[in-house]
Amino acid sequence: MQRNRPPSAQSIRVLRALAADPARWRYGYDLAAEVQLKSGSLYPILVRLADPGLLETSWEPGVISRPPRHLYRLTSAGREFVGALPAARVGRTVPHPHVRWNEA
Repeated sequence: MQRNRPPSAQSIRVLRALAADPARWRYGYDLAAEVQLKSGSLYPILVRLADPGLLETSWEPGVISRPPRHLYRLTSAGREFVGALPAARVGRTVPHPHVRWNEA
């Protein structure tokens, strides 16, 4: 079953970061720092974007002191998807205010 809900603000931040240089392979760690997401949020987003073919993934072989690393970049379908995002949805990263029950 496929869901057709709009991408989250966090997913859009990841897509926009990758779209800045779509041909360049990016490490998840670098993306996390750029879009200010923790790995527990970023990697599920990357998997959800890769599943429908918006991202291409690859493994970089490890070297003596470093394990293999996963790399990501936009596919042509991913570039089209980013280009079709509504402008109003792109910058929507406003945090929700926290209301305490005793203040309401």
